[in-house]
Amino acid sequence: MQASGKSAGLGLALVSAFAFGGSGVAAKPLIEAGLDPLHMVWLRVAGAALVLSPLAWRHRDLLLRRPALLAGFGLIAVAGVQAFYFASLSRIPVGVALLLEYLGPALLLGYIRFVQRKPVTRGAAAGAAVAVVGLACVVEIWAGLSLDPLGVLFGLAAACCQACYFVFADQGADGEDAPDPLGVIAYGMLIGALVMTVIAQPWEMGWQVLAGEASVGGTMVAAPVLLGWVVLVATVFAYVTGVVSVRRLSPQIAGVVAFLEAVVATVLAWILLGEHLSTWQIAGGALVLGGAFIAQSSRQARQTPQPAAEPVPVDREPTRA
Repeated sequence: MQASGKSAGLGLALVSAFAFGGSGVAAKPLIEAGLDPLHMVWLRVAGAALVLSPLAWRHRDLLLRRPALLAGFGLIAVAGVQAFYFASLSRIPVGVALLLEYLGPALLLGYIRFVQRKPVTRGAAAGAAVAVVGLACVVEIWAGLSLDPLGVLFGLAAACCQACYFVFADQGADGEDAPDPLGVIAYGMLIGALVMTVIAQPWEMGWQVLAGEASVGGTMVAAPVLLGWVVLVATVFAYVTGVVSVRRLSPQIAGVVAFLEAVVATVLAWILLGEHLSTWQIAGGALVLGGAFIAQSSRQARQTPQPAAEPVPVDREPTRA
């Protein structure tokens, strides 16, 4: 039963990575059509909050039971990641900003080992190291080496927020009174939407873009369809499957699998948007896949049940003093 639960968790983690990775191919055409990137983020979070609001009402008891968890998930795991990533993006190249953000799983391993003082499998550590190298190849970090210190700091802050996402997702999962992940995500989106409203100032948004069409690889697609994909698939579905996968696997393994998001985004941009995929990017994608495989296979090997030891015969003679 435990093995099947871990397999289901791995499947959910992969599905979540694909869903998160598919956000760019839908959001980029809207941005190119005239939508500000911060406004795109606000639409994503606010739309998800609207969709999940019935679940927030259903799980309203969480406001009294787990207020700190809800606030942390909304402020850090939702709004923090987005705000710091875009702040970093405004100062340093896209590839470097993306690489810095995805250092989150590596930072997560350090947090588990040195703060929580829990063991970290060698496979997870090795897989994360291989995946970081692969991700550097995917984003071709050498193409933008002129770095702004503040931009790097923002990128590292985004990585810390991403690491916190996995910590919050696993919070209370082993207890008898574990919070429902749907309720946590719903309130996280509501809080994140409030924060992003202050940051993005959506009242200045070009709403007319949403009434038109945007080009996806030369094909015109209605803007509401693209926005619906970003909200429903790349946000609501991605967060739900991601949080559940963390609870079925572990934060350290789910974090390494999350590296696949960048690979999926790059491949989908190549297929749907016609963006060129270089040899280095293909090799980097293979390394990321290898890193995820190393982490997961090590986890499975460590959890393989050992054969039961032979019973030790009981000495029936009285023990001597």
